[in-house]
Amino acid sequence: MNDFYLYLNLGWQHVLDVSALDHVLFLAALVIPYLFKDYKRILLLVSLFTLGHTLALFLSVFKIVQVNPTFVEFLIPVTIAITALYYVFNSNGSKAKNSISFVAGITLFFGLIHGLGFSNYFKMMVNGNSTDVIVPLISFALGIEGAQLLVVFLVLIVSFIAQRFLRFSKKEWTLILAAFILGMVTPMFLESEIWK
Repeated sequence: MNDFYLYLNLGWQHVLDVSALDHVLFLAALVIPYLFKDYKRILLLVSLFTLGHTLALFLSVFKIVQVNPTFVEFLIPVTIAITALYYVFNSNGSKAKNSISFVAGITLFFGLIHGLGFSNYFKMMVNGNSTDVIVPLISFALGIEGAQLLVVFLVLIVSFIAQRFLRFSKKEWTLILAAFILGMVTPMFLESEIWK
């Protein structure tokens, strides 16, 4: 049972680590067009991202998928930028929200990429013992899911305040939040080891 809480906490910290904001930025980009009333879609997207992340760890631990970490670290800010830009180009919100199957598929795929970015560290944590990896994977995934829901909740509160009290229109808020995310992710992209 101690392992369960260890990996649950590790998943929680993985998302909320202030020195690595990629998870927070991706989640903020993912929920740009949504409000609290869209909670079913938000839960679906967040859970698909967690599923992709967990599947990537599973495939990596069992050596089914092996990738170049430099390439994956390069792709992570790209996924964040693509997600933010998708909503910029669909800034009326309705088109982006209605194409849930497209967004869901992309979210699952991007979850795989983000999971691969953490896979080497996770493999070291489980000491390469693939027979005892199920409990760590499940508890880690639960930690990630809980932390992601907290981040999404906070982003939705900020969006509510911006649109309700600061009187930003949905389009204005989408562009502001997307610009902020792109501004944060650009240094991650430019500082990637892939350029060296």
